[in-house]
Amino acid sequence: MINKISSEPSCADPFDPNSIGMAEALDKIEQRVLPVHACERLPIRDCLGRVNNEEVKSPHNVPSQANSAMDGYALAIESLHAGEIAELREIGTAFAGTAFGERCGPGECVRIMTGALIPEGTDAVIMQEQVEISDSGQIRVDSDHRVGENIRQAGEDVQQGQIVIEAGARLNPADLGVLASLGIAQLQVKRKPVVAFFSTGDELMPVGEPLEPGKIYDSNRYSLFGMLSNLAVDIIDLGVVRDEPEAMREVLTLASSKADLIISTGGVSVGEADFIKPALAELGTTEFWKIAIKPGRPLTFGQIDASIFMGLPGNPVAVMVTFSQFVVPAIQLLAGTSLRRPALFRARALEQMRKKPGRTEFQRGIASLDEDNLWQVGKTGKQGSGILTSMSRANCFIVLPDDNAGVEPGDEVDIQFFDWFL
Repeated sequence: MINKISSEPSCADPFDPNSIGMAEALDKIEQRVLPVHACERLPIRDCLGRVNNEEVKSPHNVPSQANSAMDGYALAIESLHAGEIAELREIGTAFAGTAFGERCGPGECVRIMTGALIPEGTDAVIMQEQVEISDSGQIRVDSDHRVGENIRQAGEDVQQGQIVIEAGARLNPADLGVLASLGIAQLQVKRKPVVAFFSTGDELMPVGEPLEPGKIYDSNRYSLFGMLSNLAVDIIDLGVVRDEPEAMREVLTLASSKADLIISTGGVSVGEADFIKPALAELGTTEFWKIAIKPGRPLTFGQIDASIFMGLPGNPVAVMVTFSQFVVPAIQLLAGTSLRRPALFRARALEQMRKKPGRTEFQRGIASLDEDNLWQVGKTGKQGSGILTSMSRANCFIVLPDDNAGVEPGDEVDIQFFDWFL
């Protein structure tokens, strides 16, 4: 008989009965995280990426009046006769920004520029490439044209009173253009969520100093800063916190007084120097602390007063995986938008990928288009959760679901591009 040591579930196990699945974790986050309430009114140029707080209705039609979509000639279709070439007399030119003051009668036309108002008496614009000019200076046009041709009608883009931007929408560059087209100079938006973050561990050293034996540089705060900087949040960097219970209580108390969301890296496992869980139990509540994913199983989600707390693992890749999958949705909810999940694309695996069933894995991949314009993907090399270069070289996650038992070359897999959160 072979004796075997009794052990607790660990990150090395494909399945931990104490962990929860991704869907359940996201449900708990969605139930707990509430949007910020405060708002501010800003010039529209400062609203990019911000969440709109008010329903925006158009005060007028866009375009406000019918205008030409082309450089050409404005005329009345009734001046044209089926199967015949009509010769029309040009009576002037209509320029954008200046109304043409005359009425265009039968047998006449008006030279017109793109954006110019449609002259009275005309109902079509014939592009300049589709006309001829006779030796006598007459404009020659065939009959193959219709009423409304090349005319932008009033209200064609936006009608007066129409809702153009919903409350809760995150404003993109096109939205700013729409607001400007309506003459709206300012908008009420939600204030940015405030995010405080810190690293834990006596082994961490600041960059720029000589590395001492047994120490490592604090890379996680720089990765977090980079990812947070791509989001519409205000950032508070609280530095590195010592592996001491009192230091942990102090930083969590400080952070909860300033931030809507607190993020830590490291110190959420079961080691003797992991002080976040007991501090959180003393100061707040914990919803969960293990998720069935790899890398990133030890992730703590809880609350201190009104602040949401998310304790990420210490390994650099696990930090970026858990940030993309759980922190970004929490920030979306804090900002006042609905939880948005990233798109998954199907790709052909270029190599074998080992995996055991039991948890969702996020392997780092390089996706490219093959000769048939279809996605293919290979790994970035070694996939350890401490190998940060596997993220630096990658452009996507290869998402292997919990029931997946491994991938062979040629198999189809799901990929998730980084640009959804970076």
